[in-house]
Amino acid sequence: MPGSLPLVQEPDRLKLRLKDVPPEPGCYLMRDQNDRILYIGKAKALRNRVRSYFQNSQNHSPRISLMVRQICEIEFIVTDSEAEALALESNLIKQNQPHFNVLLKDDKKYPYLCITWSEAYPRIFITRQRRFRSPFDRFYGPYVDVGLLRRTLALVKRVFPLRQRPQPLYRDRTCLNYDIGRCPGVCQQKISSGDYHQTLRKVAMVFQGRNDELLDLLDEQMQTYAERLDFESAARVRDQLQGLDTLTAGQKMSLGDSSVSRDVIALVADERVAAVQLFQMRAGKLVGRLGYTADAMVFDGKATNHGFILQRVIEEHYSQVDAVEIPPELLVQHGLPQQALIQDWLGERRGRKVKITVPQRAQKADLIELVERNATYELQRAQRGAEQQLLATEDLAQLLDLPHPPRRIEGFDISHIQGSDAVASQVVFIDGLPAKQHYRKYKIQSSTIRSGHSDDFMAMAEIMRRRFRRWSQVKAEGGDLQALRQSANTALHLGGLNDWPDVVMIDGGKGQLSAVMEALRELNLHEDLVVCSLAKQREEVFLPGMKEPLESEAEQLGVQLLRRLRDEAHRFAVSFHRQQRGERMKRSRLSDIQGLGPKRVKDLLAHFRSIDAIQMASPEAIAGAPGMGPALAQQVWTYFHPSDDPLEPGELEVQDQDQVQDQKVAV
Repeated sequence: MPGSLPLVQEPDRLKLRLKDVPPEPGCYLMRDQNDRILYIGKAKALRNRVRSYFQNSQNHSPRISLMVRQICEIEFIVTDSEAEALALESNLIKQNQPHFNVLLKDDKKYPYLCITWSEAYPRIFITRQRRFRSPFDRFYGPYVDVGLLRRTLALVKRVFPLRQRPQPLYRDRTCLNYDIGRCPGVCQQKISSGDYHQTLRKVAMVFQGRNDELLDLLDEQMQTYAERLDFESAARVRDQLQGLDTLTAGQKMSLGDSSVSRDVIALVADERVAAVQLFQMRAGKLVGRLGYTADAMVFDGKATNHGFILQRVIEEHYSQVDAVEIPPELLVQHGLPQQALIQDWLGERRGRKVKITVPQRAQKADLIELVERNATYELQRAQRGAEQQLLATEDLAQLLDLPHPPRRIEGFDISHIQGSDAVASQVVFIDGLPAKQHYRKYKIQSSTIRSGHSDDFMAMAEIMRRRFRRWSQVKAEGGDLQALRQSANTALHLGGLNDWPDVVMIDGGKGQLSAVMEALRELNLHEDLVVCSLAKQREEVFLPGMKEPLESEAEQLGVQLLRRLRDEAHRFAVSFHRQQRGERMKRSRLSDIQGLGPKRVKDLLAHFRSIDAIQMASPEAIAGAPGMGPALAQQVWTYFHPSDDPLEPGELEVQDQDQVQDQKVAV
């Protein structure tokens, strides 16, 4: 377990910990006092590398210095070689995503092609959410040219008989796709799982850039069928060959050297972000174009080390692809810091030699220039998006009379159906963009908010108390909120208070805003937080203490930013509410009774046959069920009769009749 203090504050413990690190290749993990991983790295000699972080002679960047001051524990994993450490480091970074690592991000606007190899009859579809449901599933991409990807998939589904629907259209028969030859009838198992997997392996070769191999394979199959006089099967393979010829003919670019397969990687960066493009050239043709983004300030605060970014792209990309997708040659724009190591690692994965070169002239240099030009366009698009977000935050600052554009904006919303399954959402925008890692979900805990009785004002006030309780405690203890707010941008602040918002937006009108401000007055934070509300009816912005909304236009950038925040908070709250409602509807009412586990619930239902029978039974009758004692039986009875005392058999009907008569008199 990590220590209570950073290692730099305990020299003796630091000295002992460094002595334990072996001088062998492997990976090291830096942890803070909360056992969170700060950084993951690899080294040829672990001891030398880890010691370098704590040597005063090292001129660390501010980023690394901040990290070192927070290290409370060091873990290490020894490997047989540096190449194994490289692969392990890549997997650990993707799994844990430490803050201080150079995190390469797949460009979320680009789609992937997914093949669910884990299923008996795999599906093939385009998705923008890379979620690994099984380690056997494969994602190809991301693809920059979305239109080309859709056309390719549509043509592939016309050429090869594939599963067309996620779920069968009919239970007992096939649909029209089977009759016209578009589907092999997987819903009724007209084809075996093994044969279908073979068909899909041919399809995967298209998206792996192995078109020539697939053409040779199909041509060989056609010849075999013809020799067997199976002309129907030969004609089917011939149609597939013709379809693939149409696909390859539609490639946008071809080279004179049609025998060479290579990947070309280049980037363009400004002071903040780097746009990376990877062109996949197979048999002289462009078969795929992938895009990535990375932080330009990645290596000890130096924005000029583009080779480090390219190396991280290569590590990230080729650690996820099949070995057959690795080409024999990589053309890179800049030399890599560990180029020989990367070559050996790729060669081991591929099973054959892989060459990484930095072309300087002739055709290869022209390819690098082409990829760099495309990366320039992607960077310009990213810059335009960033500029638009900056203008929106500046307009919001002017609208709310803030001294500077808000960096962190939080939005809150409530979702329920007549008080049932009441939940709340907290969404966070940083620099005008959603930061989903900071999203939070709340279950409303107030006992007065239940099915049939809703109170949005009380629910919103409860969420404010829970959200800012820690900050209120710090202020009550004499803490300096101003100093904490200034350090709030530090993602791993030692105090844990790094989430101070510049603006808090409430979905609602003056009523919700008043309830929120009353809760903040209880916390003594009403003068520290900037709070506003956005009414849905007229898209009006209200501030505390103001009877009239702010003068604004619905289409100005600041209001649009608040609207996007409101819509995202609403979406997040509704999705969580639906999840809670679905879980409630799936479980029995008996599961809400404390002391009743799944087995007792099952035995109780088996004994009484229905919940209505349990509700009508006396405590003595309930105690007679298997596994039920008098105390637990009384608890079950009290759950169905919360305001009543235990009744003797036969008294329930009389009491109910009296209640009905009283209700009639009251009416």
